[in-house]
Amino acid sequence: MKAESGGASDDRRRLRDAFQRFAVARRRKAAHPDLDDPEYDSLRQELVLAHLNLVRYLAAKFANRGEPLDDLIQVGMLGLLKAIDRFEPGRGVEFSTYATPTIVGEIKRYFRDKGWALKVPRRLQELNLALNRAVEKMTVELGRSPTVAELAQALGATEEEIYEAQELGQAYVPLSLDSETGSDDERRSQTLGEQLGITDGSLERLEERANLERAFSVLTGRERAILRLRFYEAVSQTEIARRLNVSQMHVSRLQQRALEKLRAVLGE
Repeated sequence: MKAESGGASDDRRRLRDAFQRFAVARRRKAAHPDLDDPEYDSLRQELVLAHLNLVRYLAAKFANRGEPLDDLIQVGMLGLLKAIDRFEPGRGVEFSTYATPTIVGEIKRYFRDKGWALKVPRRLQELNLALNRAVEKMTVELGRSPTVAELAQALGATEEEIYEAQELGQAYVPLSLDSETGSDDERRSQTLGEQLGITDGSLERLEERANLERAFSVLTGRERAILRLRFYEAVSQTEIARRLNVSQMHVSRLQQRALEKLRAVLGE
């Protein structure tokens, strides 16, 4: 036991010494980034290898979330490298204590980015997540759904950004191939996976959809939100007006203007 304790103590001393030497090499590298520095590369590699088990241990905590453990370890390694490159040994903090939040944060960021079916700017991803939390909280506090203006004020964003974040929520998490399709009265619903390879009758309308998407790009965020609520979710103009904190007449005018824009683009 004493020998094991002494061995562990020696390992800690070697690591502290390696970090101190690496801190010097890192400053030297920063001053001369174009020069080869074998000592910098060697020390960095040594510190990475010394903390592989820490990365594996932290990655294993997320292994039951549907992603391969090897992939999570690779992501965790990025966090480890960031921690090594930023660690200051003179501050009296153990490296494992310092590195753990960085490694875990990198893995959580990976899951967050992985969950979006489309490439979405990080700023809007974060706003969408904050928006969902704010809607739940404010609905309880107000006893009703918050308006766009109230959400914008609470989150320190513009109303256009709120509309954009609401629309981007539809880009989060694509459907599983095991998802069932078909109406409730069918004896047996098919899954999306079972339909792979089947000719899609809607392909004939592909050009129409592409034209419609192009037309929607000329609309403002508020106009897109109104059309989505009105024609995709069958929300009444009165309810839309309440949600947007405007008059029903104003919603009617915006809807008419949006439809005129679509007709103009589609008629080109």
